Amino acid sequence: MSEAALNSTEEPQSADAPASSTRKRPKPGERRVQILRALAEMLEKPGAERVTTAALAARLDVSEAALYRHFASKAQMLEGLIEFIEQSAFTLVGQIADRGDGSQPQAAQLVTMLLQFAEKNPGMTRVMVGDALVFENERLQQRMNLFFDKFEAALRQALQGGDEATDDSDAAIRASVLCAFAVGRLQRFARSGFRRMPSENLEASLGAML
Repeated sequence: MSEAALNSTEEPQSADAPASSTRKRPKPGERRVQILRALAEMLEKPGAERVTTAALAARLDVSEAALYRHFASKAQMLEGLIEFIEQSAFTLVGQIADRGDGSQPQAAQLVTMLLQFAEKNPGMTRVMVGDALVFENERLQQRMNLFFDKFEAALRQALQGGDEATDDSDAAIRASVLCAFAVGRLQRFARSGFRRMPSENLEASLGAML
């Protein structure tokens, strides 16, 4: 992962962890991480307005010019958050696949993983559902769309899972339904001001679909 990473992807942590030290001059690369963390924190505020670079600079007590020494644009900052989402999620997708717990358990674990990641990282959720990308560069939304396409593909692969009784079309339909369910839970979480947890009644819901 690029230096825009916020933390390790083995155990996704909340993006709202405070910077390790604000009293010392940041080491090379640390300021980029601090900027991304501050951006994620600002996105966590329910009903927050569109985050501006001026507001972000004020939060960090630096000039806007200082931000642009580390990122060419706000779009590049948001892209850094998307990179974190991608690497965090797909590292865990690989770990779940490697365990080989069976097709339906794997599919349930994938959905659970994604929703738990959102609960730990509310600001990232606004990026995932596109709320934070409105009026931003179109390529950012396209990249998030691709993220969910890949996640659906991972669900489809899990549901096929070497089970000859499960044909490709059936797995594709169920993967589409599960992915739509996950996206819906993420949207509800963001639009409820982070009050409605994505994992609410999750086991029963997945049981009904699987």
